[in-house]
Amino acid sequence: MATDSPANKYLDSKTLDKIKRLEVRARLVVEGFISGQHRSPFNGFAIEFAAHREYSPGDDLRHIDWKVWSKTDRLYIKEYEEETNLKCHLIVDCSKSMRYGEETGWSKFDYAATAAASLGYLMQQQQDSVGLVLYSDKIDKNLKSSSHPSHLKLLLHELEQTEPANTTDVSDPFIALGSQIRKRGVIALFSDLFIDPEELAKALAQFRLRRHEVVVFHVMHHDELEFPFQDNTLFQGMESAGELHAEPRSLRKSYMEAVERYMTRVKKVCATAGVDHVLLDTSKPLDGVLSSYLNFRSKSRRKNL
Repeated sequence: MATDSPANKYLDSKTLDKIKRLEVRARLVVEGFISGQHRSPFNGFAIEFAAHREYSPGDDLRHIDWKVWSKTDRLYIKEYEEETNLKCHLIVDCSKSMRYGEETGWSKFDYAATAAASLGYLMQQQQDSVGLVLYSDKIDKNLKSSSHPSHLKLLLHELEQTEPANTTDVSDPFIALGSQIRKRGVIALFSDLFIDPEELAKALAQFRLRRHEVVVFHVMHHDELEFPFQDNTLFQGMESAGELHAEPRSLRKSYMEAVERYMTRVKKVCATAGVDHVLLDTSKPLDGVLSSYLNFRSKSRRKNL
């Protein structure tokens, strides 16, 4: 993506950090993203499978359901209808570890909240329904999905008022959500995944069993990805009482290896569950969130064709 467009500056986290109102941030991110596209990002995302009918001469051969033909020896066409009010649930981690980075600029939660708000704003342009769930070791807030413009303002207000706290736990909260979010839709999870990957696997299974489409936006601070520390540093646990005073350069190699192993496990868990995994580096522009979501929807649609 080009970086010299005037709108692109609004995709940069350092610029957005100066804009305090989340609603304004979200609008600027989406408008900046759309201005960089050569065509509307909304084209081709609003149809879903409706029913089968028998093939008639002149029908588009691309829509023949060959799986049905292999079982019945008869040709059927898959018909589609426009989606009305796709439901998307934005699930945002507000545990204490998401506060990392707030002393020097944007925290992981700031980045996640702006990313979620931008996605909500983008979906509102499509008249889709958007809901919001905030969780830590419990469900802190659950706002049902709606496509009404005032509802998005309510979601953004909740994100703005949230102060990350408590530990991370997906077991009980996601079991509860699995039974509450019944109608098939899109689940967009924003989290630093400060949990055991096996617990993540169980949590994702709650949504996949109900045939939700799921994309995991894995939010990590640039420090966590690169470990840039040079001088003697006191490392303190975000969700535990532990601390370590150490010379960082002696730890960097083993730390980076541990992060790589962890990322490999997380990606494997997501792939096994049929879930998209998108790594978000808090130092990177936010257009990656929107383009990743649209690519995700495009792949999901092609699987249903």
